[in-house]
Amino acid sequence: MARNKFDVDERLESPFRWKHLKRAGSYIARHKYKMLLALLLSAAASVASLFIPKITQWVLDEAVPNGDIAMIGRMALLFVGVIALGILFTTIRSRMMAHVSQEIIHDIRSDLFAHLQRLPFSYYDSRPAGKILVRVINYVNSVSDILSNGIINMILEIINLVFIMVFMFSTNATLALVIVAGLPVFIGVILLIKPRQRRAWQNQSNKNSNYNAYLAESIDGVRVSQLFDRQEVNISIMERLATACREAWLRAIRISNTVWLSSETMTQLVLTFLYIAGVYWMGGGAMVSFGVIMAMGQYVSRFWQPITNLANIYNSFVNNIAYLERIFETMDEPVVVEDAPDAEELPPLSGEVDFRDVTFAYEEGTNVLEHMDLHVRAGESIALVGPTGAGKSTIISLLCRFYNLNGGRILLHDREGRAHDISRVTLHSLRSQLGIMLQDSFIFSGTLMDNIRYGRLDATEAEVCEAARRVRADAFIRRMPQGYATEVKERGSNLSQGERQLVAFARTLLSNPAILILDEATSSIDTQTERLLQEGIREMLKDRTSIIVAHRLSTIKNCDRILYISDKGIAEMGSHEELMARRGLYWQLYTAQVREEVA
Repeated sequence: MARNKFDVDERLESPFRWKHLKRAGSYIARHKYKMLLALLLSAAASVASLFIPKITQWVLDEAVPNGDIAMIGRMALLFVGVIALGILFTTIRSRMMAHVSQEIIHDIRSDLFAHLQRLPFSYYDSRPAGKILVRVINYVNSVSDILSNGIINMILEIINLVFIMVFMFSTNATLALVIVAGLPVFIGVILLIKPRQRRAWQNQSNKNSNYNAYLAESIDGVRVSQLFDRQEVNISIMERLATACREAWLRAIRISNTVWLSSETMTQLVLTFLYIAGVYWMGGGAMVSFGVIMAMGQYVSRFWQPITNLANIYNSFVNNIAYLERIFETMDEPVVVEDAPDAEELPPLSGEVDFRDVTFAYEEGTNVLEHMDLHVRAGESIALVGPTGAGKSTIISLLCRFYNLNGGRILLHDREGRAHDISRVTLHSLRSQLGIMLQDSFIFSGTLMDNIRYGRLDATEAEVCEAARRVRADAFIRRMPQGYATEVKERGSNLSQGERQLVAFARTLLSNPAILILDEATSSIDTQTERLLQEGIREMLKDRTSIIVAHRLSTIKNCDRILYISDKGIAEMGSHEELMARRGLYWQLYTAQVREEVA
């Protein structure tokens, strides 16, 4: 089966880089006191637990041979006390670190989301939404634990290892050397396994990312899939991605389990040699008691466990450094469309617009517009028509500064007649004076009142209702179960396409823009609704500059000027009557559309 974009893995093969941990330190530093306290509690609990083998030794070597019942009772109480203390400290530490972990997740995800909100359209044009979501959700979840518990556990295991060595050698140095003798072999096994383990988990992360990306797109486009009866094809693609994800996970688990198996095998081997050596030396009259052998036997597992844990923590660090790199890569994605350092607030606009020698390309070397000039008078209505892909919506996107120009300038005039380059004013002051109505009317989950008020949060209910009335949305809203308080679902799925556009129209009108932009705004509204809406549109256009993109040419006949966009610029310009008399490109387009409507 042919590969698609969801079969393409993200590259996570970057080497271990401490600079990413250093950068992540800013998130850790916010919780350093809690983490320090958690470390102290964990260390206290671990050191206390090391006395349990010593208690076993004292009981077997002193209390039992001497029949000292009182000592056995004291040792039992001490045993219970040590365990209770360990449980108490571990519980406090676990709760504390759970809070720290969630706070780190919140901090990283908030910074990441805030940056994503500022990234330009070009960033989202080239990336599946699902793969962006994986970074915000999965990768942040993964790194949060290693940044909180991982660092503490690493320090704690090192402390444990030091204290275990002290306790072992203070109990019996000869048997301690037997236990340590297996360490070089285990380190060799780890060095052999770790590179494969890291690659396996990175591959699993890639497959999971592909799986999530396709899942997100499939759910978002389920209506189109059903319309074209593509369910079986989608299911086969999903099964292929799910199978790849499962196989990658099983392979990673098999390799990871090799570390655990090696540790357990080494523990049992060392324990066997320990007992053989201990019994041999006991029989030979050496100073090795039964209690010492039992105590050292307990220290065996305690010695190898921190080493295994450190190996796993290191592996997690290596894997999560790759995730950190992807998170920081997103955070470092340049916000190319942003306020200039000396950007000024844009004063109230008159509506006059100038495009001067404008050149723009989405991809380098492929210009959509070249050296385009256009002057729009205040209060003038301009219509943009032409073939698909000619650059009509591009002109609107450039005016709203969703993209930066490759050449030329766009100037807006204030009410005092002064011209302002849109690249030198703040984005907020620019876009707050532009009313944009797109063909795809996005409706957020929430009430209809909230959706209309989205662009102007301080609007009163009366103003919201008036805006809806003027665009003929009030009637259908009042027929809804709770009127303006009716909850709409994600993307307005419980509204018709026409109703969604009417709500979006009311939202645009409520913002009271100086320049109104309509991009195929009435394309999904039935003819009867459109006739009613035209009254509201005419009222909106009154004393307001408007730029209208329309394929339905009958809706823009009354515009002051019609621009036919083609060949990277303006091919024809004039009123409807002038262009029809010219019998050029616009005339061909209009007459062809009329013939289609008649047919």
